[in-house]
Amino acid sequence: MSALALGLVAAVCWGFHDICVRFLSQKTPISACIITVLTTGLIFHLGLMTFTGGFQPIESDAIWLSIVAGVLFVIATFGLYAAFQRGPVRVVAPLIAGYPILSVAWAVWMGTEISALQWLAVLAIIIGVAVVAALSDTSTDETPPLGPTIFYSLIAAAGFAGTFIAGQWAADLSHDMPSTLVTRVLAVALTVLILIVTKQSFLPDRKALPWLIAMGCADGIALWCVLSSGTLPNAQYAAVTSSMFGLLTILLAWVLLKERMTLPQWGGCVVAFAGVGYLAL
Repeated sequence: MSALALGLVAAVCWGFHDICVRFLSQKTPISACIITVLTTGLIFHLGLMTFTGGFQPIESDAIWLSIVAGVLFVIATFGLYAAFQRGPVRVVAPLIAGYPILSVAWAVWMGTEISALQWLAVLAIIIGVAVVAALSDTSTDETPPLGPTIFYSLIAAAGFAGTFIAGQWAADLSHDMPSTLVTRVLAVALTVLILIVTKQSFLPDRKALPWLIAMGCADGIALWCVLSSGTLPNAQYAAVTSSMFGLLTILLAWVLLKERMTLPQWGGCVVAFAGVGYLAL
């Protein structure tokens, strides 16, 4: 499977994750959602490694890169939730959706040749996702000052880009399954520490637990797809296409929750998928 396809699988999984967050966050503390999803993702990954025989020794350099990826993933996750909690979506979503620019820029820095048309395709995907997500925000409520919101959004974008860069690098140096395991263990441990220090809730609502487990499995598949693409050509495109999770969340809301899609949003979908189509050529 190509890096582009793995990124799309990740986008679908994270899209499902986010559509669940839409209705679970109303009744379950965000902290409980995060720790339950991350822990389930870790258990899922351990099960996958056991089933596939993925337990292999990894290089020390790959361990350190995986640890960095785990720290950045936690930073990105909390930054994302903090940004969306403050809102508005029309500001937050485009900023976070821009993280693939950093991934592609890093690939260029490392010597990968990216043509002008490929850059345009990447920008088309980001713009398409941003348009669809921004237009989904119809709220008119007063929002907190934009300065901290923009800061949290940029932290989330940089965190996701750094997670994928470090994780893919680790997978390229060693084996993707154990490298991703190190990232997940570190992410869970760091999240537990943060919740203890900040005295936030660990326990989700019992009715929400099955959905959170499903979200954790989806998150496990998504992160593994993006990080494992580090062994493939054009690994940066996994990060690019995975950024479409925001667009797919809104499409899933249209299909499952019967939420309205406007003509400009459909136009954003066309632009984004046209960009993916070009990169797939």
